[in-house]
Amino acid sequence: MMAREQHTVPMVRAARAVLAPEAPGGDGPARSTARARPYAWLRRRRRWPVPLLVALLLAQMAAAMVTTAVQQTPTIDEPVYVATATDYLHEHRLRYNPEHPPLGKLLIAAGVAVAGPHYDPSSTGTQGEVGRHLLYESGNDPWRLMLWARLPVIVLTLLFGLVVFAFARELVSAVGALVALALYAFSPDVIAHGSLATLDVPAAGFVLTAAWLVWRARRRPLRYVPLAGAALGAAVATKMSALLAVPVVMLLAGVSVWGARGGADRRRRVLLGLAGAAVVALAAVAVVWAAYLAVDPRLRFVPAEPVPAVHGLRGRLTDLLPLPRAYRAGMRVQFGLEDYPWQGYLFGHVYTGSLWYYLPAALLVKTPLGLLGLGAAGAVAAVTLRRLRPAAPYLLLPPVVLLAAAMTGSRDFGTRYALFVPMFLAVAGAGVLALRWRRAGLLTGLLVLWVAVGSLRTFPYYLPYANEAFGGPAHTHRLLHDSNVDWGQDLGRLADRLRQRYPGERVWLVYKGSGVPSYYGIRASDPRKVPSDRVHGLLVVSDSAAAKARGELAELIDSSRPVDQVGDSITLYRR
Repeated sequence: MMAREQHTVPMVRAARAVLAPEAPGGDGPARSTARARPYAWLRRRRRWPVPLLVALLLAQMAAAMVTTAVQQTPTIDEPVYVATATDYLHEHRLRYNPEHPPLGKLLIAAGVAVAGPHYDPSSTGTQGEVGRHLLYESGNDPWRLMLWARLPVIVLTLLFGLVVFAFARELVSAVGALVALALYAFSPDVIAHGSLATLDVPAAGFVLTAAWLVWRARRRPLRYVPLAGAALGAAVATKMSALLAVPVVMLLAGVSVWGARGGADRRRRVLLGLAGAAVVALAAVAVVWAAYLAVDPRLRFVPAEPVPAVHGLRGRLTDLLPLPRAYRAGMRVQFGLEDYPWQGYLFGHVYTGSLWYYLPAALLVKTPLGLLGLGAAGAVAAVTLRRLRPAAPYLLLPPVVLLAAAMTGSRDFGTRYALFVPMFLAVAGAGVLALRWRRAGLLTGLLVLWVAVGSLRTFPYYLPYANEAFGGPAHTHRLLHDSNVDWGQDLGRLADRLRQRYPGERVWLVYKGSGVPSYYGIRASDPRKVPSDRVHGLLVVSDSAAAKARGELAELIDSSRPVDQVGDSITLYRR
């Protein structure tokens, strides 16, 4: 009986082959192929939603950043960076802004090259004066020049969004990666500073990229360890504060190489781990040197302003760095700035010096509540879940170390010094989906939606954003100042408001920024230069100036009535 069945099966298969001949190409019976085609089509279509959603999220972020870049006048730091980038293009010299390495400004220079501004290399003065001369006194169109200078940073910010997506996808899943990308793409702080020709987003994004690449080095160390070093070098070649990430990434590289060589003996794994850390350091140093050589192959350094002398341990450590002389001089400038007694403002109080808890407090105000909640829960998941625990050092160590270092700084000017926090939080937020909560997916979706709605509501005034727990953007100026609220970005909007609603009125202006009011058609006087009894009409004050107002200006504000607001950063009073 069994023998008969064994002979019958091949006969049945042969009959089926005759009745259902193979399709062209020999891939199987025609009928089976015909039935499989709809399912194959569906399988192919099933892959579309993820890249489509990625494109949509990045498209809305690009639209938000470009709109912001078009509408905002130069912030306080931008003219310096744009003038330095222009000097790189025309004169190929290391002269201005030594306190920041050249890579970020070389990126800005790519946009400046397209704008093609007229530049007078004989212009003298401080770097701020040179920037103002370039924008307002050289026959250039500052609107056009600033837009082109900002575009490379916008593109780079979008590329960092892809890093966020890729990092989260490797940690969790495609759905988790979309959650992380949404948190990143709707982050008001990232949008605000990603739309400016500044260095904060590039430096933070390169640190994130280095962390992701060194995580990937666990499986392919020969490829990803040098790439991680190059990304780290790009961060260090953009802002000197990224130097503190060097030992962190070196340590993580050693851990990755150690894990990748699990079959080797212990001594060999230790040596390979040390070699991986060394490769990261060498690659980072090479990128820094390349950035300076790209500006001037002869590395001439003739600073436009004096470089302070730095003594003691800081001076000796600076001299030991295997980096260009211009870099070490920039570090001395940074140390000099750190020694200056800056004024700060937090929760309505003006103070001199710095507060160690300033940055955590400012981040609580400026970070969307949904991002805070998901990021914190994801960080807990990374520490507690076996599946995510290997990623915890890569995800948590860089932002923790950099934030701890930034908290010791003397300049309490804004969360821009800690933009790596919302970036890493966005990646960590994807980890919530790995928790075995019954409604984790629904809760995650609602929090992401909350972040998106809050971001869209603040459009296009992203710099003064505050989350709902602190009253929203209209109340930020009562809690924080400077780049958290008012960085001089709304001078053009103020000019439009005065023309539309207050034509012909006498205007008294206290503006904190790098723009030139008269260029935008604002005819105003400084109320601090005349007796207070002569100040009548419209008193216009930047909220950063109002936050720290003392003496006569404080009396003028107290005796006036607020009547209007521009961009949640400039208040108009009737007096």
